[in-house]
Amino acid sequence: MDVRQYADLFLTESREHITAFNQLLLEWERDPAATGPVGGIFRAVHTVKGMAATMGYGAVADLAHRVENLLDGVRRGDRTVTPALLDLLFRAADALERAVGSSVSGAGVAPGVAPLLAELDREAAAAPATGPAREARPSLPVILPGTGPGKGRPVQVTIKPEAALKGARALLVLRKAESLGAVSAVAPAPAAFEAESYDGRLAFRLDAPADAAAIVAALSAVGDVERVEVAEDAGDAPAAAPKDGAGEPLRSRHIRVDLRRLDELMNLIGELVIARGRLQTIATRFAEPDLHEVNGQIARLAGQLQKEIVAARMVPVWQVFDRFPRMVRDLTRQMGKQIAFRVEGKEIELDRAILDEIAEPLVHLLRNAVDHGIEGPDERVARGKPAVGQLVLAAVRDRSSIAVKVSDDGRGIAREKVLDRARQLGFVDADTSAVSDEALFRLIARAGFSTAEAVTDVSGRGVGIDAVTNALRALGGALEVRTEEDRGTTFTLRLPATLAIVRALLARVGDEMYAMPLTHVAETFTPRAGEIQKVQGKEAVLLRGALLPLVRLRELLGAAPPVNPGRGQPIIVLELGERRMGVVVDALVGQQEIVVKHFEAPRGTLAVFSGATILGDGRPALILDAGGLV
Repeated sequence: MDVRQYADLFLTESREHITAFNQLLLEWERDPAATGPVGGIFRAVHTVKGMAATMGYGAVADLAHRVENLLDGVRRGDRTVTPALLDLLFRAADALERAVGSSVSGAGVAPGVAPLLAELDREAAAAPATGPAREARPSLPVILPGTGPGKGRPVQVTIKPEAALKGARALLVLRKAESLGAVSAVAPAPAAFEAESYDGRLAFRLDAPADAAAIVAALSAVGDVERVEVAEDAGDAPAAAPKDGAGEPLRSRHIRVDLRRLDELMNLIGELVIARGRLQTIATRFAEPDLHEVNGQIARLAGQLQKEIVAARMVPVWQVFDRFPRMVRDLTRQMGKQIAFRVEGKEIELDRAILDEIAEPLVHLLRNAVDHGIEGPDERVARGKPAVGQLVLAAVRDRSSIAVKVSDDGRGIAREKVLDRARQLGFVDADTSAVSDEALFRLIARAGFSTAEAVTDVSGRGVGIDAVTNALRALGGALEVRTEEDRGTTFTLRLPATLAIVRALLARVGDEMYAMPLTHVAETFTPRAGEIQKVQGKEAVLLRGALLPLVRLRELLGAAPPVNPGRGQPIIVLELGERRMGVVVDALVGQQEIVVKHFEAPRGTLAVFSGATILGDGRPALILDAGGLV
């Protein structure tokens, strides 16, 4: 059977299992005496092996089989868990990930695998036998449910007759079952799934705490499953699949969708929002009841459709965050440090496009924290700190935006060292003796700025913070830093929850319209005559007892002076964390949902725009970037 059409599905699911492999290895490394991770790792590797065999990826299946043999000795208690053994399994996880990618891309066997295979075989063979010599036992024995040994409840599954690849679906059913608990007594044998004559029926025993309804729902979610029957306990006959209110069998409510389809849907809804805005503008010109009625219906339906599509694109941040514990662990060992890494807020949801884009910025920040931020154990003890440093990656909701924080309890950013380097590069005056957190951030975010005395594999090349800042501005977000010497540093990434369609405040300067996303707009007001004053040569206004610095958008953009300079001009108050800024504009036009079209600003231009949009009247407008203004 031709299984090439399942290559993307295999790649996605294999990566999920390899991520679980790494997570469980980290858990096992923290507590080598724990037995729970071993079974989970074995199931993850076995599932990858089974899927690879069905797809015909022999190199992946062979590597997974060698890892299984080694793990089997550990499960039986024949092997002592040592750091060397765990290191070997970490390397095997990396090799398995490379092998999956190479197989799907058609690149052949990944280089350097042969020595690892030999090492896995030596380690597996070194496990002492507790009885007569034996081969590694198969994890899925072929025994009919109810006719031989085995624990758990009998389960019977029937794949739909019209399914194109019954064997592949049966294998995915077993994979899903293994994620619920221990599977045994599989009939027919998984090897039979590859036969053209396979009829799509399989039976097995499942030892899982879930109730029958939950098992039915989970296995049905695989897709192309006609019927699932589960016994309530090991001695019962399988229970029929539950029915809905109309007496029909419950169907799966989840499917996998290619992200490119969601991107295209978002583009289409964006165009619909633009058309809706133009229709609303046109409708206001005519006193035609039918036109207003249709306009209202289209506006409501477009809004509901937009809401559903945006919700479909939202994914929990753990889908990216879960790759970082392994990276931090490897960097920590490479740098000879001791670091406890913690991830918080993994359930917070972000637009998938934003989540993908912040992965690389987070890598920069975490690597900097391990290399520059957190001291080595001897230095920490000498400073009166615990030998183990703390590194936290956290996602939290902040009004209508999401804040992602990278915090460490290390040495902090050395202000004097930064100032010395900035003086050498001519970024500050020679007599500058102190900088605020905001000014410090602007210095370290300069392209090519670095205080590292040597280039290493981790950092020191003058890239990192500027790359993070640029990436966030392209998303309509911003980066903040708070640091205290010898206490630590916190970088905060402030992000919109979704990317393509946002609500914005429209402002006018001269004849041009500008849009400011409401995510960072705290309020607007118009000052009275004489309230704007000069403080250290810069304009500011007193707002509820606090001094608010001002920037005139007209002057910033180099526009001509206003025709009526004496008339009161409104101020947009932007709030980015603890930073506040007032932006003076000519007039406020109102609020509108806008479709964001991001672009790369030409080098040398002002970093105050994050994209452009089309307004309801068909005119283009630039989108202001709060991070570049505040």
